[in-house]
Formats: sequence, C-alpha cells, structure tokens
Amino acid sequence: QRTTQASHQPTLPSIPHTTSIQPETMKFSVLALATLIGTAAASAPKLSISLTDGNFNGVDGLNPTLTWEGAANSGDLDISYGLESDVRPTSDIASLPRSVWGKVKTDVSGWGVSARADVDAQDMNSADFEVDADNSEVDLALRLTASAGGSGNAVKTIEATKGLDLDGARVTINPRYNVADEQADVVLGYNNDATDVKLTASADSQEVVVSHKLESTGIKLTASAESQEVEIDHQIDNTGIKLTASADNQEVTVSQQINDRDRVSPTLTSNGDLSVEWERTLEDESKLTATLKPNDSLDVEWNDGDWTANVNMPISGTDITGANVHVKRDIVF
Repeated sequence: QRTTQASHQPTLPSIPHTTSIQPETMKFSVLALATLIGTAAASAPKLSISLTDGNFNGVDGLNPTLTWEGAANSGDLDISYGLESDVRPTSDIASLPRSVWGKVKTDVSGWGVSARADVDAQDMNSADFEVDADNSEVDLALRLTASAGGSGNAVKTIEATKGLDLDGARVTINPRYNVADEQADVVLGYNNDATDVKLTASADSQEVVVSHKLESTGIKLTASAESQEVEIDHQIDNTGIKLTASADNQEVTVSQQINDRDRVSPTLTSNGDLSVEWERTLEDESKLTATLKPNDSLDVEWNDGDWTANVNMPISGTDITGANVHVKRDIVF
C-alpha cells in the first residue's frame, strides 16, 4: 500500500452544474463521493462495514461508513475538518453525509484558542460548539460548550482548570458548571508520579479515586457515599494477577504469558461467572484475541494493521444463535 502526499494544499474539485441525475448514474455515486473526498483529504479515509445476525439485505445491510479528516493552514489559523458518511448506491449524494465537523486554532496574546463546530449533515439548522483557551504561562485552561439553532442558542457547560507545581507534585483545580441543570462541582487532582489522587465534589455527592504504584504492584481505591471498590494489579515474571473487589462483587483475573506469542487470561467472579481470554500474536505481528463466556458469548477480534475485524457470537448452551460482524479498514485513494 502506498500513500502519496502532495506538497501543495489540497483544494476541492469544481462540480459542473447539472439539472438532473439519471438513474443509470446511481452505481457511480459511491465512486464519485470517494473521489471527491480523496482529492481533498490530507489523510487516508477509513472505511468500516458491519454485519448483524449473519444476514444483510444488499449494501445497506452492511452499513458501510466512511470517515475522513483533513487539515490546512491559513495565515495564523490551523484548520482541521472531517466528516462521516454513508457509502451506498444512490442518486442523491447529498443524502450520504451523516455528520460534519470543523475546528480552528490560533494564538491570541499568549492564549491558545480553539473553536470546534459539529453539525448533523441531514439537519443543518443546529450545531454544537466547543471553545477552548489555555495559557501555559499562568497554567490556566478554560472551556465552554454551547449549541446554536434549532430550539435556540444556549450555553451548556463552563469550566476552568488551574494547575500548580508543588515540590515535584502536580496539583489541579477544575471547577465545572452545567448551565442547563444548574449543577456545579469541582475536581481536585494530585499527582507525584507514584501516587495519583482525584477528588470530585458537589453539593449532592463526593467521590475520591486514589492510585498508587509500588514497583510491580498497582493499587487503586475508589470510594463514594454509595460504593467502595479496590483494585490490585500485581505482576510476577510472566504471570499477572488482578483483583477487583467491592461490597457487591469480587473478580479475579490471572494472566499467563505461555510463550512469546500466546497469552491466556481466565477471569472468575464471586457470582460464579467465568470467562477466558486467549491472545495470539501471529507471524506478521497481527493479533487474534478470543474471549469465551460460557452460555453467553464468544468474541473474536483480529487486528492486522489497517484491518480490524470484530465478531460477536451469542451462545445459548452449546448453540451459537447468531453472529454480529464489524470490519474496519484504513483505505487510501
């Protein structure tokens, strides 16, 4: 596979005016869309297809989806953009795009400012916006999310993050306010490499997450008024042991690296559920992972560079009751 990058900025090809599209041109609509996107793209589009319950009715049943992103510069502005589109035979190319987004970044008086808009391509009457500003000198970041059009213009959320460096440790203070719900909280963070603490507090609830690393052992504690959970992860040579425990459930996973290419990881829960994961590294360094949950499902994932394939097969007793397949591949035009 070979990708050729042009040295000049990509431009959209001009489209001649037509008064109608004849039915016999339907089969060329997918190719036309791919050519249009490929001409403007600075990066390779990604194509994915899915198959549910082992059946499909024509191309539409495969749910083919094309995603693409590109970037350009204009003076002091860094511009990025992308879209997600159906890929199916149709005489109406305008009906193919699902969503479109664009983002602009620039520097203003020491502040890095960016604004992003996301639009439903089939309903151009409204858009969602994200505006971010950060200043590394004062260690401060601001974020605002909003929507416009449709039922009206409205600010959704406002938040700020202030960072402090104290005796080799990193402290962050992140107040947040949800305008629609009129709810406010604050997230306090502390990190000194070996220990990470995150406290989230509002008028109604509080939660703390503490993680600590001791050589080959990691410990994580999550506690709130409603629940508490501890997670311990320990590695001994080729064997890993992970224990997750709460008041309602306990789970242990033992991961064994059998050889350079095979790893087996059984998991047992306190309610008697058992699952086994097998990961195999193939000759070309691609990976095949299979997870069996008796009387529930068999999941298989194959990752081979540009290709990613996932198969989910529900199991009832000894019978496989169907197959859900999802395949994704990076493609270059």
